[in-house]
Amino acid sequence: MAKKEILTDLWVYELLKEANVDLHPQGSNIKDIDNALKSASKAGTGKVGFPEYSGIVKDFVLIIENKADVSLHIKRNEKELICSEVSSVKNYAVNGALFYGKHLAKNTNYKKFIVFGVSGNEKRHKITPIFIDERGGYKELEDVETFTLFNEKNIDEYYTKNILKEQTPEDKTTEEILKDAKNLHEDLRNYGSIQDKDKPLIVSGILLALREMEHKGFSIDSLIGDETNTDGEKIYEAIEKNLRRANVSPQVKKDKLLSQFLVIKDTKAINEINEFLKKTPLKHFTEFLYENIYKNIKYIHSAEDYLGRFYGEFMSYSGGDGQSLGIVLTPKHVTELFCELVELKPSDSILDPCCGTAGFLIAAMHDMLQKTENPEVQRNIRKNQLHGLELQPYMFTIATTNMILRGDGKSNLEQEDFLKYNPSQLQEKGCTIGMMNPPYSMGSKNNPSLYEINFTEHLLNSVVKEAKVVVIVPQSSMTGKTKEEQAIKENILKYHTLEGVITLNKNSFYGVGTNPCIAIFTGGIPHYKDKVVKFINFENDGFEVQKHRGLVETVNAIDKKQHLLDVWFGRLEAETKFCVESTIEATDEWLHSFYYFNDDIPIAEEFEKSISDYLTFEFNMIMQDKEYLFNNQKS
Repeated sequence: MAKKEILTDLWVYELLKEANVDLHPQGSNIKDIDNALKSASKAGTGKVGFPEYSGIVKDFVLIIENKADVSLHIKRNEKELICSEVSSVKNYAVNGALFYGKHLAKNTNYKKFIVFGVSGNEKRHKITPIFIDERGGYKELEDVETFTLFNEKNIDEYYTKNILKEQTPEDKTTEEILKDAKNLHEDLRNYGSIQDKDKPLIVSGILLALREMEHKGFSIDSLIGDETNTDGEKIYEAIEKNLRRANVSPQVKKDKLLSQFLVIKDTKAINEINEFLKKTPLKHFTEFLYENIYKNIKYIHSAEDYLGRFYGEFMSYSGGDGQSLGIVLTPKHVTELFCELVELKPSDSILDPCCGTAGFLIAAMHDMLQKTENPEVQRNIRKNQLHGLELQPYMFTIATTNMILRGDGKSNLEQEDFLKYNPSQLQEKGCTIGMMNPPYSMGSKNNPSLYEINFTEHLLNSVVKEAKVVVIVPQSSMTGKTKEEQAIKENILKYHTLEGVITLNKNSFYGVGTNPCIAIFTGGIPHYKDKVVKFINFENDGFEVQKHRGLVETVNAIDKKQHLLDVWFGRLEAETKFCVESTIEATDEWLHSFYYFNDDIPIAEEFEKSISDYLTFEFNMIMQDKEYLFNNQKS
């Protein structure tokens, strides 16, 4: 047992180190805590007692007590409360942690304690946090996989969300975006009868025009409803100036963008003074966007595709997100995960051939810029290392606008049909990373080229040898139901390597009704027979659907993602219910559910409960004169 305890101690130490949480083993290097522990014997003798780890993060005292066996994780009494009797405190991880936390709350001046009962090993374990206040009152919290939530960067947010049950500033920003999107959608409908696909174009165009305010090339006050030089014409002229200032080239690209923005000056209803508004709807939209959107995105320097997020919510009201065309906008947490799964470097070049609002490119740009302080390298990232294709003209316009608003990155965006683009020609761009969310549910036996798996193969053929390719697709594309899809899967393995597939939360694209997964490949390297592939079930990702808010990130999402990355990069072993490693065939369903097997050895309590449940069931049936159910068991 002692040897197992030591192994658990070492595993917990590695978890703390990776989470950047600095705790002291077997005692404390903090005088007040060390003094209090001199009377913290779990036997209640008043002598010395030491938890496995203790320390302070900001103004929180953290305590860890661990056991090698998960069956010794927690002991409850008949009222389902955590037992406080000596034998339970000494023998169970959670009970011991709670004892130490309460003792320190009573014998120190600290006011906030988070204690952890930890049991098991890296493959099968439980980590249960409990919050204790200065009076010794405690609150049981949801189990975690890592200690990432409790480092200096995350612990305040964890406390706010999980213990105080209050919103963080990020939550409030999300709600404001949802509210703004709803209000603007209603205004566009009420004051202009604008077509769904034109609504985001009007938003994009106005945001570009507002950039000219900094150069005295545009003024909201100039929008007076003049019939000779209409508000739409003034906004269009400002857009044209800003595209020149942003150095959008070649000319044909600028012309494509400007043709999309013609709706602003050609739609009569939004250029006439509205009786209710006492101004033109265009001026109303411009004022609204300046106050609620432009001021925010101007100062944001993060992976947040603020405009894409706004569009996603905005278009979900109008239907303008192109779902009829299979277009599904990618959530921010997925675009960021892509960057982490491929460990982006400042030298990488990215290709997204179905770029939508450019969410992947913005996330990649931010990730790479954060990893270098060299201004020349940063300039090169923006100018030469971000490549995107988008077929739909209005989506291409939105993507280009988005990249301009976010500080360039628009130079290599093209309005093209990816499937008609010669992959060898795309390969010459030298892209080392491919990211894609292709159109969904467009393929059929009559048109197999539109299957998501065909888009995937085309992307693999469009990047350089050994490039990493990550795609988010419906799970059905990994099963290969049709013979055409099976043939494509076979061909992929002939020339490329499947590294792994991650099954995602069914609500990742909330409101769309798609069960997605992420597939990760290495391009240009044939998949050899004995190659071991990782299949991960990441349905429990820390995101949940909340009424009136849609898909919401809980604070546990940080912990869940860290655990995923630890398993993906081989830093941790995981139970098969989370990760299965297996060789594959093209005919397999490339999903965790296909390869999963339960390798857990039941603990004694589970076995006893199963036997007890069965005997109770048998007794009840006999009492109901149904003993015939058991007569043929031995035949």
